[in-house]
Amino acid sequence: LHILGVLSVLSLLHLPLKKMKTLETLREKNLLNNFLEEQAYRLSKNDSKITIHPLRNYLDTAYVGNITIGTPPQEFRVVFDTGSANLWVPCITCTSPACYTHKTFNPQNSSSFREVGSPITIFYGSGIIQGFLGSDTVRIGNLVSPEQSFGLSLEEYGFDSLPFDGILGLAFPAMGIEDTIPIFDNLWSHGAFSEPVFAFYLNTNKPEGSVVMFGGVDHRYYKGELNWIPVSQTSHWQISMNNISMNGTVTACSCGCEALLDTGTSMIYGPTKLVTNIHKLMNARLENSEYVVSCDAVKTLPPVIFNINGIDYPLRPQAYIIKIQNSCRSVFQGGTENSSLNTWILGDIFLRQYFSVFDRKNRRIGLAPAV
Repeated sequence: LHILGVLSVLSLLHLPLKKMKTLETLREKNLLNNFLEEQAYRLSKNDSKITIHPLRNYLDTAYVGNITIGTPPQEFRVVFDTGSANLWVPCITCTSPACYTHKTFNPQNSSSFREVGSPITIFYGSGIIQGFLGSDTVRIGNLVSPEQSFGLSLEEYGFDSLPFDGILGLAFPAMGIEDTIPIFDNLWSHGAFSEPVFAFYLNTNKPEGSVVMFGGVDHRYYKGELNWIPVSQTSHWQISMNNISMNGTVTACSCGCEALLDTGTSMIYGPTKLVTNIHKLMNARLENSEYVVSCDAVKTLPPVIFNINGIDYPLRPQAYIIKIQNSCRSVFQGGTENSSLNTWILGDIFLRQYFSVFDRKNRRIGLAPAV
């Protein structure tokens, strides 16, 4: 989640993603300023167990779904985050102000809870949680992950006023807490789905309709064929990108670069110098640390085109310029050079346009235009 974690159909079950809090609120909390072979699986509805889980869209800034932990189940709202690998929720004994406005887990009310005891600290781009490890039964819709390791926060910083209680990480195990099994791997090892894949459909401007799906792909959510891209570094969902262009001119990533596909980030982040180049071509001006354009310009600005694995993925100005009150602002943000010289983070702005499939077995990502 960027917030970015820096430590480091037979049965259709849809987990809806829920989006929380306004962009202004996230901005106030500093969350937005920080941070193969073309053989698709046989994913017809006759030979795949696909679980489709609904996500709620909160003003296009966060997508949140419900899970339960414990026996009897205690329900939480979490971000399904491809940018981190840990699951955590607040503990009932948490003393931070953020915990008073979110649901907390009470271990004493769960007959299946076991305390692992190890203290944990997890850093995010603009927040941190500290607590301890526990183990319990976790359910995502009708997927059941027994004896699942998860964090219970005792202190939280940077999570006040957000529309989710915790985070469910879906990155590779290498990003997770040592000696713990991430929930996707635990479900896979228990045979919860026939294929180790998950996918996201994120909609725009509507609270309902977004989903995360596990175990296969529902073809109704995208147009055309999936284009498969090899994962270039197997801790993050990271891919190689050829270039970024506007009006036929390469404006960034001219010699190739890396990109993280991150459902826990709302914007698009890149190296500040290259983001500035893009803003110059938009004739964007800096106002109060935001790049803004004339709202009329949205009708005439060119698409920003991401070339990935030889395929163009255009982002239209209606997607990369967002209107907040009477101001039209660019979604491109700088700052990734602080952690990696040549890396971009493609967040929900990009993933709303392109249905995304994350294939753990073959270490690849599939993209196709979303319906």
